[in-house]
Amino acid sequence: MEERELQAAGMSPGQLTDELADAAKALGEVRRQVARVIVGQKYMIDRLLIALLADGHVLLEGVPGLAKTTAVKAVANTLEAQFSRIQFTPDLLPADVIGTQIYNPRDGGFSTRKGPIFTNILLADEINRAPAKVQSALLEAMQERQVTLADQTWKLPRPFLVLATQNPIEQEGTYPLPEAQVDRFMMKLVVSYPSAEEERQILDRSALPVAQPDIVLDPARILRIQELTRRVTVKPMLAGYIVNLVQATRQPGSLSSRLARLVQFGASPRATIALAAAARAAAVLDGREFATPDDVKEVALDVLRHRVILTYEAEAEQVTPDQVIREILSTVKTP
Repeated sequence: MEERELQAAGMSPGQLTDELADAAKALGEVRRQVARVIVGQKYMIDRLLIALLADGHVLLEGVPGLAKTTAVKAVANTLEAQFSRIQFTPDLLPADVIGTQIYNPRDGGFSTRKGPIFTNILLADEINRAPAKVQSALLEAMQERQVTLADQTWKLPRPFLVLATQNPIEQEGTYPLPEAQVDRFMMKLVVSYPSAEEERQILDRSALPVAQPDIVLDPARILRIQELTRRVTVKPMLAGYIVNLVQATRQPGSLSSRLARLVQFGASPRATIALAAAARAAAVLDGREFATPDDVKEVALDVLRHRVILTYEAEAEQVTPDQVIREILSTVKTP
């Protein structure tokens, strides 16, 4: 971060360095506490922490049994924050999520009953099982961090994160998420199977009592670290690189004719903002004051894979968004 910006924020360069070091230490402790509950899944845990620092929502996709829900709960349990879980089902109503107005016959008035969305961390389990009305109820909360009930608008607690899971292999009784909602997720994580060694550890732990992680951070500390994250330097050259990557998803023909026939729609400007925010958060995890091209490359797949829409030709050739994004990363010049 530039010295004049630090002065405007009332901080010295040394103070920022010290605070980032303290933040990295606390986040390392969060990792250790989560590891008491979850075997492996370092990729998923680190991305959840990046989302927490960057104040962004996450969509976790993976087959059942990969500890997606357990990982979200473990991270939430290390935070002295409110946590709610909603199991999404086809018969779920918007009022079950955001709340409703209750009529009081004694005085003829209405009172507000807030729903489980009024929390710090919301686990939306199997989010693609709920119909469009429920999905639309989440949009205002995810984008504006507020909920409108009747004629009143209520601010949601801070921090507020939606961590949603979905099963990619089961289609019966599910509803594809609208593109407008998918774009509100800062990252989409693809959770994979554990290694043989990790699975043996899981088996050994299964006969033991379930460990409970210790609380490491409270909401005030989280908000402070989020503020530090926003102060991490993204130099103009790196900002240009981020813009070039996103532009390449919209104009793939500028890179190759092959990409031009594979990509139908590119990433939105939200992807540009999310790439920079996630790169800053990755730097904070390492205790650094500046983001690097490696930070951008590290999070690029997670930020872009749900925002790049492929053509029917690409689907016929079984080309995935990840393959397209990797090709773009290898083609766009790194500063």
